[in-house]
Amino acid sequence: MAKIDYKKEYKDLYMPKRKPSIVDVPEMVFIMVDGRGNPNTAESYKNALEILYGLSFTIKMSKMSGTQPEGYFDYVVPPLEGLWWLEEGNFDGQNETDKDKFCWTSMIRQPAFVTEAVFEWAKESLQKKKPHIDFSAVRLATFKEGLCCQAMHVGPYDEEPETISKIEKYIEENGYVLDINSERRHHEIYLGDPRRTKPENLKTVIRHPVREKRPV
Repeated sequence: MAKIDYKKEYKDLYMPKRKPSIVDVPEMVFIMVDGRGNPNTAESYKNALEILYGLSFTIKMSKMSGTQPEGYFDYVVPPLEGLWWLEEGNFDGQNETDKDKFCWTSMIRQPAFVTEAVFEWAKESLQKKKPHIDFSAVRLATFKEGLCCQAMHVGPYDEEPETISKIEKYIEENGYVLDINSERRHHEIYLGDPRRTKPENLKTVIRHPVREKRPV
């Protein structure tokens, strides 16, 4: 059986066009780590990525030791994603300049067979290999994002405001209202590795929650 690649199986979620579009995002399972600080310098962000990739690959490679969970199938580990906000005021990805004030949830989607028991097993297995890791900020959660407007941003992260402006214009012109709040966040999906990809070639899905505009 061929590996399932979520980016290919769910192109509407992971491979949108550069022109904005509306999508209804279903419920999915994620491993999540919460934190705050500049993602370029904060040790907490570096640790979050070590945890997310460590657990994701522990689960994926369980087949090699014969400890794979019930219902296991082979798959490509989905891309890193991030929800972003500020403790005070909404984060829209355009006007925030002090990255030290960023709050974030970094996360990686998991196959449906990843239950709480599988998650706990993965933590225990990874901690044996990397006892220095602090798992206090990590959790397994279901996340249903619902109605959103999204577009593919191609280029450096610092140039995202140009794409976000297009998203906001599309929202306004097509009968929707931006719905970023304390429950619904600015969302990014990272399809390129900044360590190996030139900044001008990076691909990032930018997704903003919306709701239909109510008649006056």
